[in-house]
Amino acid sequence: MTQAFLGLGGKTVLISGAGGGIGRVLVEKFAAAGAQVVGADRDLGMLEGLPLSARILFDQTDSAGTRQAVQAHLATNGVPDAVIANAGYTRAEHFGQLDDAVWASEMAINLNGAYALVDPIAAGMAERGAGNVVLISSVNGLQHFGNPAYAAAKAGLIAYGKAIAVELGARGVRANVVAPGSVRTAAWDHRLEANPHLLDKVLPHYPMGRMVVPEEVANAVLFLASDAASGITGVTIPVDGGLTAGHYRFIKDVLNTP
Repeated sequence: MTQAFLGLGGKTVLISGAGGGIGRVLVEKFAAAGAQVVGADRDLGMLEGLPLSARILFDQTDSAGTRQAVQAHLATNGVPDAVIANAGYTRAEHFGQLDDAVWASEMAINLNGAYALVDPIAAGMAERGAGNVVLISSVNGLQHFGNPAYAAAKAGLIAYGKAIAVELGARGVRANVVAPGSVRTAAWDHRLEANPHLLDKVLPHYPMGRMVVPEEVANAVLFLASDAASGITGVTIPVDGGLTAGHYRFIKDVLNTP
């Protein structure tokens, strides 16, 4: 995608979770497209080596602290042209690992913290008459693949994105959602160390036969945040190797397809 096609040259984009596996690729992609990138994360060291015009530090599990940090940045630097709510985390994988504390922590970072980040920015965008929001959800918000609390939070992000699109669209604000499947980041390294054969169980569920990589998620985000997607708002785009398109494992195992 060329810089002229995307229309991001000189625009300011704020990316949360900028120091993570997907976040770092998002920063590189937007910077390469000519945008001025503001990176947000919980630790300054996580943002080292990134082409950033500014940095914001907050722990997204703390909604009040997140909102305060964002508002302070807006007061000094103004409202960005786009915000990418990328930060997220999960630990509980099924109901047997879930309790009130885990549920609260999953909601805190994946939904409440994302709202605290985006809300003041979206309000400023609406006041200005232009802006762009992209929320990083998950296929867990579309169908159930375990992680009940995470799934509920990510489904909430999809609903939140639609709300912004509908209520603020006439004031120039677009909002869309990207829903990745399993993404091959460093976070998977720990799981594979514990179970080297885990991918043998995971990959047969994906029609493409592989996980997606961070660059593929970032490309979808880049498109939705750009002028190339100027007529698109309120949609959710899975980047999932075909996982939510249908039950490939069922077809292969039951119908014995080659």
